[in-house]
Amino acid sequence: MPQNITKSAKDLVQAAMANVPAISPEEALPLVGSDTHVFVDLRDGTEQARTGRIPGAIASSRGLMEFHIDPDSPAHKPEFNQDKTYVFYCASGGRSALAAQVAMDMGLTPVLNLSGGVGAWTKAGGTLE
Repeated sequence: MPQNITKSAKDLVQAAMANVPAISPEEALPLVGSDTHVFVDLRDGTEQARTGRIPGAIASSRGLMEFHIDPDSPAHKPEFNQDKTYVFYCASGGRSALAAQVAMDMGLTPVLNLSGGVGAWTKAGGTLE
């Protein structure tokens, strides 16, 4: 590892996963379309277009999420102003854990990370649209 790098990406993901509450795909399946939870897809647009998103999920790529959450940002998405639990997901759970940590740091609560991401979701019988 180069001298100026003190934490690896793996270190950061492990720390986020230890700090962000997780939800299993099996626990999350019945929450699609509920009045209490909203899913947030952190994958980029190419990934979302290739596989689809969990039905009703907010599209908020990892690179723009902070701007979508911030109500003072011109890129703000009002979907982040709901009194609901936000279930963040990506392909396998690493990016969404990092994003959920940042969202929590910004004051967005409650936030959960979907364990295993879209891969685990589809293996558990979850659909994509």
